[in-house]
Amino acid sequence: ALGKCLSSWCGQDPQQVQSFQLKALFTFNDRFRPLPRRKPQVNYWLCRPRIVAIRSPSIQAVAGSAAGLDHCLCWRVMTARPAAGGGKWVTVGPDRLGRWITGFGERHGEPVVEAAAELVTLRAPDGATAECHVPFPPLTVADDPVPALVAHAVARRRVGVLLVRLGGYAAGVFDGDTLVASKVGARLVHGRSAAGGWSQQRFARRREKQSTEALQAAADVAARVLLPQLATLEALVLGGDRRAIDELRTDRRLVPLFALERPPFLTVPDPKLAVLTETPSQFRAVRIRVTEP
Repeated sequence: ALGKCLSSWCGQDPQQVQSFQLKALFTFNDRFRPLPRRKPQVNYWLCRPRIVAIRSPSIQAVAGSAAGLDHCLCWRVMTARPAAGGGKWVTVGPDRLGRWITGFGERHGEPVVEAAAELVTLRAPDGATAECHVPFPPLTVADDPVPALVAHAVARRRVGVLLVRLGGYAAGVFDGDTLVASKVGARLVHGRSAAGGWSQQRFARRREKQSTEALQAAADVAARVLLPQLATLEALVLGGDRRAIDELRTDRRLVPLFALERPPFLTVPDPKLAVLTETPSQFRAVRIRVTEP
């Protein structure tokens, strides 16, 4: 399966692809672990790899990667989940959007395209529809909406990201997929106590004080990292815990930042540098609602 995937992407024969040196990185508890060197027939796909780094110069040349750099293929470039009211949500990376739309037309017939500032709808002859939600709207509607949507999705933008959960926070500025400025931190916040009486009240007061200090630290980091970049930011993407983010909205320093807020709201674990670095794959992706007959 790995050989067929690589051969279809790179145009190589599966027999030859298996002879290339591969190195897979896996995500377990927000930590990356290199896969030990094994023979090519090992069932890599059973381990749910996230990224495959190709070491072969020949595949790098075909992929068009820069000299001296490893070209990385995103293994999980598309995800799907059921949609309320029918159909399914499909998340497609910006680099794959054009191929996905082409494949939709091949499966269901040449679609009729309806374009708006925030939504591009594809209606196929067999009744299938694909509603493509424009990332970082609005979309400048052109005579040919599909190329305009693809160009809009792959455009390089300067985006601020703020992730906040009780006890942890991360703020960063991305230029495209590149993290150019960041700050990650954590504060101790005790869990709720099951004890009753005076102990419960004492623990509740301690937890409230710790939560206030943690959110204040998150607001300070957001002001220190994101506010100096405010003039160059095109959007602000939020994530983590919604209640914690809502607490930060009351900070007057951050009002200009929240004015740039754009969807989606990122669901992430404890904000760490590894989690922050992976966020472009979420906020740059195109969300598509697919309904099939």
